Amino acid sequence: MLIDTSGLLTLLHRGESQHQAAVAVYRAATLRLTHSYVLAEFIPLAYVRGLPRDKVLEFSKRVLVDSTVTMVWVDQTLHQQALDLLVARPDKSYSLCDAVSFIVMRQRGIIDALTIDRHFEQEGFRRLLS
Repeated sequence: MLIDTSGLLTLLHRGESQHQAAVAVYRAATLRLTHSYVLAEFIPLAYVRGLPRDKVLEFSKRVLVDSTVTMVWVDQTLHQQALDLLVARPDKSYSLCDAVSFIVMRQRGIIDALTIDRHFEQEGFRRLLS
């Protein structure tokens, strides 16, 4: 599964309504993948939600070294592909991070996303948190 920004937040923050479900799905997953733009988006989102800076940064560092999570680093080619997808979907409010996720998921044949973001369903993927 791809771990999206909202999935990371829901895993970390016990106050999120889907926290227990996210933990269960995460533990059961045989494939865990995310990308560098998810981490870049996660940190300010967690701050806005009022989570302590030290807790957020420590969690982000743990994700980077977790051998059970595959990290995709966004390069110029992937960034451009994501921009092209955004241009091709003028009726959608996808973020650049979303677009990178969609490209990566299609490239790797992944259909499941640990997310609450409905945009994944709009692109034909399965959202694992409602």
